Amino acid sequence: MLPGGINLWLFTSARRSMTAMAESDIGTLIRRGIDAGDASVMREAFLCLIGGGHDSLSPEAEYELRHPDYVMEMPQSGERIRGRDAMRSMQEQFPAPPDVTVRRVTGAGTVWVLEGVNDYGGGELWSVVVILEFDGEGRILRDTRYYAKPFDPPDWRAGLVERMGE
Repeated sequence: MLPGGINLWLFTSARRSMTAMAESDIGTLIRRGIDAGDASVMREAFLCLIGGGHDSLSPEAEYELRHPDYVMEMPQSGERIRGRDAMRSMQEQFPAPPDVTVRRVTGAGTVWVLEGVNDYGGGELWSVVVILEFDGEGRILRDTRYYAKPFDPPDWRAGLVERMGE
């Protein structure tokens, strides 16, 4: 979906079946990544959370990984979802989450950033940045998401830049 119908699934990416890791194990992995400040561990946790499309965690499983005071904001559309109950309801009504490719995970302590590309099918690709803030127990407290549709650069910059690969 596009802004207005934005992906409200927690994250979505890399093909990984949730049968590979229990949600309690994901929570342990998140806490280990926070404690160690290790981006590779957090990337693994994100890949477990994300799953990709139909392999994503269920809204109920994600619910358990969120703090009761969870807040998700999408500044570009001016939307805020307050509470993990509201987020679960939103997810249960979401028609079809996109596949996401994770480009990078970076952060430290309880604040981590995921950069990726949402693929909604039919050539609809959107860049996404997700900023997650965790509590001391590794539960998701705050979730801020930014979405951008790719665009062609202006001609005047052609001699000044290098084109990134697809």
